[in-house]
Amino acid sequence: MSRSSSLSPRVLDRIAGLPDQPGIYVFLGAEGEPLYVGKAKSLRKRVAAYPKMSGDARLAAMMEEARELEFLVTASESDALLLENTWIKNRQPRYNIRLRDDKTYPYLKLTLRDEYPRLAFTRRIVDDGAEYYGPYLPGGLARRAIKLVQKLFQIRVCRIEIDGKLARPCLYHDMRRCLGPCVAGLTSREEYARAVEEARLFLSGRNDALVGELRRRMGRAADVEAFEEAARLRDGITEIEAISARRELTADRAGDVDIYGVHIAGGNAAVVILVMREGLLLDRRELFWEGAGEVAASRLLSELLPQVYDHTTLIPKEIHLPLPVEGEEALAEWLSARRGSRVVLRWPARGDKAARLTLAARNAAASHRRRFRSAGEGDRGAEALQRHLGLVEPPRHIEGFDISTFHGSQTVASLVGWRDGKMRKAEYRSFNVRGLPRTDDFAAIRQAVERRYRRVLDENGQIPDLILIDGGRGQLNAALLALVELGLEDTPVIALAKREEEIYAAGRPEPLRLPRTDAGLQTLQAIRDEAHRFAVSRHRRRRSRETLRSGFDELQGIGDRRRRLLVQRFGGFRGVQAASREALQAVLGRRLGDQVFDQLREGREVQG
Repeated sequence: MSRSSSLSPRVLDRIAGLPDQPGIYVFLGAEGEPLYVGKAKSLRKRVAAYPKMSGDARLAAMMEEARELEFLVTASESDALLLENTWIKNRQPRYNIRLRDDKTYPYLKLTLRDEYPRLAFTRRIVDDGAEYYGPYLPGGLARRAIKLVQKLFQIRVCRIEIDGKLARPCLYHDMRRCLGPCVAGLTSREEYARAVEEARLFLSGRNDALVGELRRRMGRAADVEAFEEAARLRDGITEIEAISARRELTADRAGDVDIYGVHIAGGNAAVVILVMREGLLLDRRELFWEGAGEVAASRLLSELLPQVYDHTTLIPKEIHLPLPVEGEEALAEWLSARRGSRVVLRWPARGDKAARLTLAARNAAASHRRRFRSAGEGDRGAEALQRHLGLVEPPRHIEGFDISTFHGSQTVASLVGWRDGKMRKAEYRSFNVRGLPRTDDFAAIRQAVERRYRRVLDENGQIPDLILIDGGRGQLNAALLALVELGLEDTPVIALAKREEEIYAAGRPEPLRLPRTDAGLQTLQAIRDEAHRFAVSRHRRRRSRETLRSGFDELQGIGDRRRRLLVQRFGGFRGVQAASREALQAVLGRRLGDQVFDQLREGREVQG
């Protein structure tokens, strides 16, 4: 069959009537479902080329199914690009390359609608009247910025309702990190509002105006002999000026660029984006498409780039690509409008920039090999979990949590890591849970999850594709509370209850029950059981240490030095209990040896 005959007569007639104007076109299937959305500088010229296309199996299959063609004229090619991106997201046509990666970067949010605004860490920008600053890359910079704003301006970070009725403020006020609006009389609306305005100047980079205002306040404080306040303002000015100087030193450094590498083989595609800012490589982002067909790299990038930069302000000055893409002028115009300054698309052929492209290509090839290896048990389990849980992609990285306790004391939380079908012992972690009521598994889970992913965010680590909690609905809700607090509420999290092996998921009123032979359930069971084993082993180790320590602590006259001598000689507290009077005298001396022997004998008589 010739390529031209793969399109239905109806579609061919519609192509003949297309205008010579910019716009988008939509191929529809037999049921009116969208198959493919494209953009064009000239609808007539672009779509008329489809019957002659060869070498793209994905588009060939689309044309076989197409039964109708719709189009929409736009004012410019840039408008067509924006409309194409919107239609791809909303209608999700089967033959378009769709971005399924939901990685977002950290921002700081100042809740201006609150009477006493607070500063918060978030990964979502919504139209809620707040001001957003960022993105921060690496992610740990956002946490540091929060601490600096607390130190310099004493803006609150808590979520409590501010009504001034609390009896006393929290520790942040004692540390001079919060003005304390929660307690009546500690601050005024005017003083707090002034601190918020100063924080806004700092977060938006308007440090010259901020320093001028702080200098005036420092002079007024010195005039009334408020020397402690004047010294605090002086130190703040010094720190802000140092930050401004560092920004000036790095502002002219080359290298504010995103570098793309592409590898397509076996019908699967991998893209790696190297994120470079101020000459430093700060991030590496991976994107994958399974069953994409032998799509051309230029077409993949042409469809991908608008989706990558649609919901972020992290747009670089330059984007380096391995080859030219269709509609690069319209794409550069759209990116420049979003960034607020000129964005350039380049495909370097020589020098350091070309070497970076080669590095990105090698990374893409390595990621492709790792991701699309032959399917094993882990792959089948991940694919089953994708179907059962409605995930965008099969989870390749799962972290599992469990709690082990002894009558509410010595509580230990465990974390195990699973990647690409295997348990990764290098990623195991344990947490000593402290400061909680006895036998509160829910609070223990919340503390463990919060501590784990706060540290991951601070270190710019990787959030797993799925979080597994050992337990039921209560444990799941506790984990969700921690994730919401961290701005990670979109991270998939489930709980697996032991007795009936029921799976609890957010947004599902009823638990999910799977056959015992299901590959997805078996994967979850293996991770849950390993988390339980690891939690129990760590808990036993901690109890043995506590038992040893408490036994020696009951002996009068035995400090750390003599305790070490006894352990070296007798191997532990049980060996000391079994030792003779003469053996203890040989280590501790005659008098202390007699005292310890008598104490141990009294203890044995009481136990007997």
